[in-house]
Amino acid sequence: MTDFANVEAFLFDLDGTLLDSDNEAVEKLARRLKRLGIRNAQRRARRLVMAAETPMNALLTGLDLLGLDKSLMGLANQLNRWQGHRTSDSFQMVPGIDLALHTLHGRYRLGVVTTRGQRDAKQFLAQFELRPLFEVVITRESTLRLKPHPTPVLRAARELGLRPGRCAMVGDTTVDVRSARRAGALAVAVLCGFGEQDELERAGANLILPSPAEIPSAIG
Repeated sequence: MTDFANVEAFLFDLDGTLLDSDNEAVEKLARRLKRLGIRNAQRRARRLVMAAETPMNALLTGLDLLGLDKSLMGLANQLNRWQGHRTSDSFQMVPGIDLALHTLHGRYRLGVVTTRGQRDAKQFLAQFELRPLFEVVITRESTLRLKPHPTPVLRAARELGLRPGRCAMVGDTTVDVRSARRAGALAVAVLCGFGEQDELERAGANLILPSPAEIPSAIG
């Protein structure tokens, strides 16, 4: 098991990690695949939605570079909905995460690293009174490159004044794992979102847990 003795900060993804993901997009796609007679429709639908995450993040990066992110915010929101991400009027927190975060706070420095926009991230944290726990919040407006590029994780570590190796990135997808490993941070993968055990292992996760709520007990 990976030694977390040198970790000083935990960085959390939002969707599927702190924010309970809405699988409506997967369910709709699975129903369509079933009508086409495709076997294992649920699994294939989930993989299609997951496979779209990196190019979607690249598209959002391009919108930002072109200065079109605000004028095309509706498109960005639609991409989030297509991926099954909850909108700001339906946020729900992953069960048990509130207690886990308050347990970690004080022992570790905490941050958020998400491809969500700043408005959504702030609204989610404010809704559940979590903002005081996090020293840094990195959103899609914070960097020119989004996960799986290492830049967002590196930015969070830099703002905390820490080397990346002193940080652990917590997320539910291979995108989060790859971003963490490329940055030189530890990667904690959780199974409460879109990711599956085998693919998260292949991506290089240092630790895989059913939920981020189990982090305090897992690291001792």
